[in-house]
Amino acid sequence: MTRLAPALLALCLAAFPVSAQETDAEPEAGVEEGFSLLEEGAKIIMRSMLNEMKPALDDLQLELGTALSEIEPALRDIAEMIDDIRNYDPPEMLPNGDIIIRRRNVPPPPLPPEGEIEL
Repeated sequence: MTRLAPALLALCLAAFPVSAQETDAEPEAGVEEGFSLLEEGAKIIMRSMLNEMKPALDDLQLELGTALSEIEPALRDIAEMIDDIRNYDPPEMLPNGDIIIRRRNVPPPPLPPEGEIEL
């Protein structure tokens, strides 16, 4: 955050001379130049933020990968028990806080076999 303040200050200071030097003959040229300076300032700010956040994001990626590899076997077991998610109604929350997921009585029609389908 301390690197962000000088970049923002430089951006503000760079924008003021542009508006002071604007002539009546070409007011749009000054506006476009101001917008390009704002764009460059925004890029500098975003790069600074990404550089500061990179170590935290790398750590988060590592932790999520580890957590996913630990729960993968349990998720595979659940996927085998569920069979097809379309065989179930949406979850319902009971007044006591329990969540139930009811299985539909009539399963949806099976998917067509893979290959060519006649229309």
